[in-house]
Amino acid sequence: MTLPDTTRLMHELEGTVEENLNRHLAAAQDWMPHEFVPWSEGRNFADLGGEAWDPEQSRVSPVARTALEVNLLTEDNLPSYHREIERAFGRDGAWGTWVHRWTAEEGRHGICIRDYLLVTRAVDPVELERMRMETMQAGYDSGDKPLLRVCAYVSFQELATRLSHRNTGRYTQDPLAEKLLARVSTDENLHMVFYRNLVKAALEITPDAMMRAITDEVLDFAMPGAVIPSFARKAALIAKAGIYDLRIHHDDVVMPLLRYWKVFELEGLGQVGETARDELAAFLKGLDAQASRFEDRRAAALARDAARDRPLA
Repeated sequence: MTLPDTTRLMHELEGTVEENLNRHLAAAQDWMPHEFVPWSEGRNFADLGGEAWDPEQSRVSPVARTALEVNLLTEDNLPSYHREIERAFGRDGAWGTWVHRWTAEEGRHGICIRDYLLVTRAVDPVELERMRMETMQAGYDSGDKPLLRVCAYVSFQELATRLSHRNTGRYTQDPLAEKLLARVSTDENLHMVFYRNLVKAALEITPDAMMRAITDEVLDFAMPGAVIPSFARKAALIAKAGIYDLRIHHDDVVMPLLRYWKVFELEGLGQVGETARDELAAFLKGLDAQASRFEDRRAAALARDAARDRPLA
């Protein structure tokens, strides 16, 4: 899409952006991180005498710690995300207002998750800081995706992040963490709704180009936290625990959005749109099969672990 076409599209979508921005501001309640991480709930650091962190100080499991670290480090890379969103959306009008509001809300997530981890001594603060530095120095690069691909990607990504936070909170079995991450998940859901509605409007204005963008983002999707040190290993642990895996990605992220956009019911697509939709259908079939294979392998591994731990008669 050439620059003039993008400029014209942004102008046509401006009303949708402003409408959804106002809707978001009406629904998004400002909240304070300290309301969810009261320092009196945490350990008294003075009593620790500056001692080095010990895993025994954590009240969450190692897998829960890994998920919390990944969630936080993903949020920490916000400067890179802001740069990418502002590049695509600009600083003017409702687009620019949204960019800065979104960034401010996302920044609060990193603040409160880090407060929780430090207050409760859930993770090694020295190692966490080292990983933060490495993650932010790697940064996040979208590859200068065009506007429509950005809108499609953030729709899927915000929903994926919402589920990752929510499921992590539940997995910790810590009421404080669960309450905090439920609040963060609410924000992520509102962000997803904003972007989802932009995609819906774009499908009405330029259906072929938007369909191509949706397909490209489903096929190429990767979480922004992929730059985190040892991300593949950590993602595997998170998937094995059922916090976020291929089945969740297929059933609870990709398919709900495709149904909302009525992707497989759209009429009047041209050759570009029809080709993209055919590619999407074929990919989803393979993704579903891949998710089923992963579930089977996980069930078999859990059965082996249970048998190994079962006491002899």
